[in-house]
Amino acid sequence: MGTVKTAQEIQAMREGGKILAAVLDEVVRRVAPGVSTLFLSDLAHERIFAHDAKPSFLGYQPSGSASPYPAALCVSVNDEVVHAIPSAKRMLKEGDIVGLDLGLWYGGMCVDMAVTVGVGAVGATAQKLIEVTRQSLSRGITAVRNGARTGDIGFAIASYVEKNGFGVVRDLAGHGVGYKVHEDPLIMNFGKKGTGEQLLTGMTIALEPMVTEGDWHVTIDRDGWTIRTRDGKLAAHFEHTLVVMDDGCEILTEL
Repeated sequence: MGTVKTAQEIQAMREGGKILAAVLDEVVRRVAPGVSTLFLSDLAHERIFAHDAKPSFLGYQPSGSASPYPAALCVSVNDEVVHAIPSAKRMLKEGDIVGLDLGLWYGGMCVDMAVTVGVGAVGATAQKLIEVTRQSLSRGITAVRNGARTGDIGFAIASYVEKNGFGVVRDLAGHGVGYKVHEDPLIMNFGKKGTGEQLLTGMTIALEPMVTEGDWHVTIDRDGWTIRTRDGKLAAHFEHTLVVMDDGCEILTEL
C-alpha cells in the first residue's frame, strides 16, 4: 500500500526534485563523444553534495543484491536498459544513446529521475525510440490522479509504446518513493484499466517506462546490476517523481 505524505514532506521532495532536475540537466550538457561514464557519475556526485543533498543510489543494496551499488549515477548505454555501473574505461561514442538515472536525499526525503539522450548525431531509430519513451512517460503522467489505478498508468504507457512498434520491459517497474528509494505501490509499465492499487492524493510515486527497440525481455550481467536487452537491441528510459493530486498530479522533478 502506498503512503500518503504530509505537506511538509511533499515540500521537501519538491525542493529536492528541483535540485535533482538541475543536477541531471548539468550532467546531460556534458554528454559528448569521448566522455567517460564515470566522469558523468562523479560530476553528479559532486553537484549533489554542492546542494547539501546526498545521492540515494550510492551504497544502495536492495534485498537479494550481492553488493551495494558503487556510484551516484546509473549510466546505461545502448542495449543497457538500467543500472549499468559507470567506469573510467567506458567512453561514450558518437551515435550512442545513454540513459542517466539519478536519485537523491534532501530534507529526509528521496526523489528519483531519469532521461535518455543521444551522444552526438544518432540514427533515426534511436531518435524515435528516445522520443516515444519520453512521450510514453507523459501519457502515464496524464493517467495519474486521486482514485486512479496503477493499471490505468500501465495501460496508457504500453498502448502508446506498442502502437509505435516498440517493446515495454515487463520485469521492471515504477514505484512509490519518498521515505525509501523504492516503496509500494509497484507500478508496471503495462496493465489493464481499472486494475491495481488505487492512488490517493498525497502519494508520491516514480513513473519510469523502460522501452526496447526489439523484444522486451532482459538479462542481468555478472556484476549483478547491469540490466540489458536479451536481443542486444537499444533501450531507453525516462522517469519523473510525482505527487498525486485530487485532479491530476504535480511533477516534482522539473526545473
